[in-house]
Amino acid sequence: MPRMMKESILVFLLAALCCACAEKPALKSGNPLFEGWYADPEGVVFGDELWIYPTWSHTYGEQLFMDAFSSKDLVHWTRHEKVITQENISWLWQALWAPSVVERGGTYYLFFGANDMHEKGEGGIGVAVADNPAGPFVDALGHPLIDEVVNGAQPIDQFVFRDDDGSYYMYYGGWGHCNMVRLGENLMSLIPFEDGELYKEITPQGYVEGPFMLKRNGMYYFMWSEGGWTGPDYHVAYAMSDSPFGPFERIGTILESDPEVATGAGHHSVVKGKEADTYYIIYHRHPLGATDGNNRVVCIERMYFDENGHILPVKITFEGVPALTEGF
Repeated sequence: MPRMMKESILVFLLAALCCACAEKPALKSGNPLFEGWYADPEGVVFGDELWIYPTWSHTYGEQLFMDAFSSKDLVHWTRHEKVITQENISWLWQALWAPSVVERGGTYYLFFGANDMHEKGEGGIGVAVADNPAGPFVDALGHPLIDEVVNGAQPIDQFVFRDDDGSYYMYYGGWGHCNMVRLGENLMSLIPFEDGELYKEITPQGYVEGPFMLKRNGMYYFMWSEGGWTGPDYHVAYAMSDSPFGPFERIGTILESDPEVATGAGHHSVVKGKEADTYYIIYHRHPLGATDGNNRVVCIERMYFDENGHILPVKITFEGVPALTEGF
């Protein structure tokens, strides 16, 4: 073969290879993030890893443990089985729900709702501790931290928020009411606010359950779920305030069903990425065609803000978000 022809073929092959590489789509997380029926995902960054702690989405009587999942790139996930179980919570007999996890001083605290409490003494919100984010978490009190209905709020769906001044607040509540409480130095007790109150009701219009708090650029973003968790109308709304106590006036819906993708998108959390002003919303949804209300899967999308600081509506996808190369 003539030399000129060989060089032409080589140039052609190199050009084709370059085109193929250029056209290769970027690796993405995909949605759902991992297999299995899970809901109420709490996302939290430990080191350079994203950890997700969800509810195991099955019948109440089967919800006696929780798994966790960790990833550095949002594509490959490690399942940590049974990070907390009934064996380590003496008063749990059903409905272990909606974990919220924080780390302080090398100790990991997992707050949970148990037993679908309706009357005092049946259950409520508890706290377990471990020296590793993968557990095993052990009940720290031997009884609930909150075991009564205050201001009409069922003690479930707790989210623990650390403010910039080091204060820890817990927002919680089902049945259309939301309370906030202040946690003591050990994160296992409640202490009064400056006005002497132990519980403050902060319920915004439309609130049902699943509260979450985010602070960005000095502004507090309070978010929650509306609608029924088994149905297609489940969605997330939000409010803004310059105080963690509100008032929180509903601004709009930011996450909802898409008839071409999934239904019942809700009960979320938000984590900040390594890059400036990069935020991810982690949530559960029902796959299209699901007939069991417990058929919920965990997904992730990017969350953006406009020039006025308002949260833009989130588009739910099958693709998810781009893979990370250097962790969180």
